[in-house]
Amino acid sequence: MRSTFPVLRFLLLMALVSIASRPAPAAEPTMAEIMNSVVAVHAEIRANARTAETLGPSRTGSGVVIGADGLILTIGYLILEAENLYVLTRQGTSTPADFVAYDHDGGFGLLRARQPLGVKPLPLGDSEALKAGAKLLVVSVGLGVPVTPVAIASRRTFVGYWEYLLDGAIFTMPPHQEHGGAALIDQQGRLVGIGSLLVNDAPGPAVRGVGNMFVPVDVLKPVLAKLVASGRTGRAVRPWLGLYSQEFDGRLTIVKLAQGGPAAEAGLRRGDVILGVSGRKVASLAELYRAIHARGGAGVEVPLDIMRHEASDISVLRVSVKSADRHGWLRMGN
Repeated sequence: MRSTFPVLRFLLLMALVSIASRPAPAAEPTMAEIMNSVVAVHAEIRANARTAETLGPSRTGSGVVIGADGLILTIGYLILEAENLYVLTRQGTSTPADFVAYDHDGGFGLLRARQPLGVKPLPLGDSEALKAGAKLLVVSVGLGVPVTPVAIASRRTFVGYWEYLLDGAIFTMPPHQEHGGAALIDQQGRLVGIGSLLVNDAPGPAVRGVGNMFVPVDVLKPVLAKLVASGRTGRAVRPWLGLYSQEFDGRLTIVKLAQGGPAAEAGLRRGDVILGVSGRKVASLAELYRAIHARGGAGVEVPLDIMRHEASDISVLRVSVKSADRHGWLRMGN
């Protein structure tokens, strides 16, 4: 591992020199401004939080200042069900912050610092235009290397076992360890993505390659004003069942149920195999989620076709689940 550090340092130096030396419009952020716009976000989670077991009772990551009023964009899981939020700049300025919004569909979180940060907001770029091979920078705070030069390994749909479906996700390589809420920066110094995960298949499905998944900012742009004003996107709320499922040997198996969630209340069990939705066969998580979403908004009945093993018996049954709005299940506070 140590032998790779000189190469990474060289690539980082070349990337920084390229951005610093390139003639640029006056409005283009400098490297110092880019670095300063990325702040540390610390969240203390409510004692009764639904997500405390899986995401932890205390979370720290990065966020990006995108508004002159201290508005900060981060990845949603960092601040989900937070009771107290704090922001720390690279200059050492620390201030409490207020929760603004969480968007489950996109995965973004928004918060606002209560005191001026003395940081220039970073402009949003055009993530839609980014193609495989594009050269970018990842900037974060934390104990690791704060800046990593990366390339886009692929653009494709990302599917999460927690009922998360994101089209056009950005996958980059090499990996950046402090990825939670990290900023993905284009050649014009603009924010084009927010770090979400470390993945093992950045080049493509079933293709080995460790990298990161970023949520593109173009997902945020159409709903940003609504999120800031009301905490919600203003769009129809997708149905949520409270299922945690994984693909095993071509089967969709329920590995966990959200306690008190719609699926658990309907009698679904861990180990049930999902065969289809209302008679329509599904063979992947993406197919399952799209079939559920096609039923309508939150509150719609979702008939799931299930195969269940009980002792030596195998039965096929249909379980109707009354979907819900995930926000109502989470303990978000006021």
